[in-house]
Amino acid sequence: MADLTARTKTALDEVRTVILGAQVLLGFEFNVVFHDAYDRLPASSRYIEAVALLLMAAAIALLIAPPIFHRVIFGGEDNGWIYAQISAMTRAALLPFAISLGLDLYVTIGWIAGTVIGAFVGAAFTAAALFWWYGFGLTSRSSTGRRERHMAAKERDVSVRTPLHAKIEQMLTEARVIIPGAQALLGFQFAVVLTEAFDKLPMLSKTVHAISLGCMALAIVLLMAPAAYHRIVYAGQDDPEFHRTGSVLITAATVPLALGVAGDIYVVMTKVFDSSQIGVAIAAVVLAGYVALWHVYPAIRREIG
Repeated sequence: MADLTARTKTALDEVRTVILGAQVLLGFEFNVVFHDAYDRLPASSRYIEAVALLLMAAAIALLIAPPIFHRVIFGGEDNGWIYAQISAMTRAALLPFAISLGLDLYVTIGWIAGTVIGAFVGAAFTAAALFWWYGFGLTSRSSTGRRERHMAAKERDVSVRTPLHAKIEQMLTEARVIIPGAQALLGFQFAVVLTEAFDKLPMLSKTVHAISLGCMALAIVLLMAPAAYHRIVYAGQDDPEFHRTGSVLITAATVPLALGVAGDIYVVMTKVFDSSQIGVAIAAVVLAGYVALWHVYPAIRREIG
């Protein structure tokens, strides 16, 4: 049981690895609709890119959820349930990630070499991702890791008293888990304003994009604030007040993050489908999903204990 804190930190580092890969695709999927050749893509490819974006938005939501659970439900204390959630949500996020990767490859390779080759490459890379992310591990389960999995299952209801230094280290790691999603979108938001395609958007879409940019900038500021606060106030020394303040700042950052993602999904979907009604509907579903997963569920879970 004593190493649950160390294993939780390792699990969070693994989530960081996954979300850094997701960051690249998320930025591409937001950007692609504003490139010059986008309007020359077949309608089916444009719709497929929209699906890929939504799948990646779902993967990002799943990857960011465990750090929020850790902050809101348990106040940064390590718990077997949190450790299990990190593992479960990372596994779940890899499925939409793999499909989104395949769809992006279908569109890009299809544009270069034709839809048949694009479909083959996209399917091949999706299959490869699913094998290495799921199949490879499943084929090894029967011969290795049985004792470790049994121990992890026994710890699901175990809580441990987490040292303050470990809690602070995990809190800062969780900020680094969340920040790549915001980083990918903020870069898109700044760059896209200077494109000709953006200039042709309706004023409502431009306004929503500007608001989303502000939300994402605020999320970045809040996520970086704990590091600055730690340096300025405590000179990097551990303190319970810093842990509380940092936890509040990181949790608060997910509110503008959710709004920023949903806002720019509205902008992208409105352009893809040439319909603000469809854009509103899809963005509302995404926002509702983010709020339910990141804020409503952990608040309820904390209340019921």
